[in-house]
Amino acid sequence: MSRPLMAKATAVWLVDNTTLTFKQVADFCGMHELEVQGIADGDVATGVKGFDPVSNNQLDPIEIERGQKDPLYRLRLKHNPAAVGEEKRRGPRYTPLSKRQDRPAAILWLVKFHPELSDGAISKLVGTTKPTIASIRERTHWNIQNIQPIDPVALGLCRQSELDTIVQAAARKKAAEGGVMSDDERRKLVSTEQSLGMAPDARNEDALAGLDAFTKVEKEESPADYSDADSFFNLPQGDDEDEDDDN
Repeated sequence: MSRPLMAKATAVWLVDNTTLTFKQVADFCGMHELEVQGIADGDVATGVKGFDPVSNNQLDPIEIERGQKDPLYRLRLKHNPAAVGEEKRRGPRYTPLSKRQDRPAAILWLVKFHPELSDGAISKLVGTTKPTIASIRERTHWNIQNIQPIDPVALGLCRQSELDTIVQAAARKKAAEGGVMSDDERRKLVSTEQSLGMAPDARNEDALAGLDAFTKVEKEESPADYSDADSFFNLPQGDDEDEDDDN
C-alpha cells in the first residue's frame, strides 16, 4: 500500500507531534504539501482528531527519528494487510453529512476559478449532482444570494492533489482541442502560432483603395509653410482688398 489508514488524521498527528517537514508528511500520507501546511495553520482538517501511526503499527519510531534528522528522508510505511485496496473508490464519492451543506460554496468556487472543469469532473471531485452544478452555473440555485465561493480543499471536500490532477487533465483536454475559450470562460492568452493561423477578417478592398488614393493626394499636395511667425501673421490680403473695393 502507498498510504496509511486515515491519512488525514495521521497527518494531523504528525504535524502536532513531530518536527517533520510538510513535504515529508505529505509524501507519507499521500497528500499535497499545501494541504499539510493548511493543517498546520488550522485551515484544513479542523476538528479532526490525530491518529497515531506508531501505536497503530503503521510507522516505526525509528522512521520518525530519521526523518527529523534528514529533511530529505522519505518515511517508510509498514505493510498492513487490512489497508490493501483502501485507496480504490467504488461508486460516487461519499460526503459526510456535516459537510454536505458546504458543497454549494465549493461548487461556486470551482465554477468561478476553474470554468474549464466539466460538470462531471466537479461532480466526482466534491460528490454532488449535475443539476446542482447547473443551477449554480446559471445562478438559479435557491440560495445563490447567500453562497460564497470557498476552496473545496479548505472545506475538506477533496485533497489538493486531487484538485491539481483534475485541473491539469482539463487543461490538457482544452489544449488538445486547440480552441480559444469563449467570452463566458476564463480569458486565456492564445499562442503566437495559433494567432497567426487564424483566418484574417474580411476586408473591403474598395474602401482600402479609396483610402490609399486619398492618402496619395494628400502627400502630393504641398501645404503652406507657416512655421515662420512673420509668415503666419502676414497672410495674403487679397480677399480683404477685394471687399474694400466693393465697399
